[in-house]
Amino acid sequence: MKLRPLTGTITALVTPFSKGQVDYASLKKLVTFQIKGGIDGLVPVGTTGESPTVSHEEHLDIIRAVVADTAGRVPVIAGTGSNSTQEAVDLTKLSHAAGADAMLVVAPYYNKPSPEGLFRHFCAVAEATDKPIILYSIPGRCGIEIGVPVVERLRAKYPHVRWIKEAGGSVDRVDQLKQALGADITVLSGDDSLTLPFMAVGAEGVISVASNLFVREVSQLVRFARANDFAKATKLHRKLYPIFKTLFLEPNPVPIKAAVLRAGLIASAEVREPLCDMSPANALILEQALAALGK
Repeated sequence: MKLRPLTGTITALVTPFSKGQVDYASLKKLVTFQIKGGIDGLVPVGTTGESPTVSHEEHLDIIRAVVADTAGRVPVIAGTGSNSTQEAVDLTKLSHAAGADAMLVVAPYYNKPSPEGLFRHFCAVAEATDKPIILYSIPGRCGIEIGVPVVERLRAKYPHVRWIKEAGGSVDRVDQLKQALGADITVLSGDDSLTLPFMAVGAEGVISVASNLFVREVSQLVRFARANDFAKATKLHRKLYPIFKTLFLEPNPVPIKAAVLRAGLIASAEVREPLCDMSPANALILEQALAALGK
């Protein structure tokens, strides 16, 4: 497959579990639903796929399964980040060999490296593959941001590092990236509720949680925005905004798994500890939000 552009709507896939094991039948059903819905790409074992609590063997098996299930119809972007540089390198090499088309690499979390340490971390990962690497900046989870100067240095050194998933919650940050790098950086929103404002200042799509269920709707919103039809995009954003917020009433991916189960796309909303089921009060709010959208 000639790699399609890593833009548009890309789903951060949930990992279905049943009785403690990965439910590959449900995963295949979800992938089929995504492709039929017109998705532009899939991310297995990102944070939404509960990468912190799957084993290395499961991690690679999930990637292989998604690669097989997509059968080249859309790009598969494997989550390969870690706060250990060697682990991130190993996961990247193994995911490359498993057939992933690109890698999503989150900033190291908890150990909070300096900008130089961060640069060296991503250099090591970039040298482990020649496939596209999407940097993932999410300071709320990692405690650090991938600074614009670090992105500039990486982009100058590695032609396959030209994407960033931006989940810092700041439209100004998108402006900073585009001001510094222009067309040399492709920005993807990491927050469903910020996709529209991010695209208004130069982002080219979203790596979405909501599109696990709302694949057609989120894809349409992004297509409107990419066509500069912000009137239609805004109308759809207003309709979806309540569910964008409701899906984060509790830690991701707990609410989206409950929503996807309600739609019959997976057999269980099971998550791995330390995550747990939604509280009854929040589950009711989620059900009401989904019912309002006919789900």
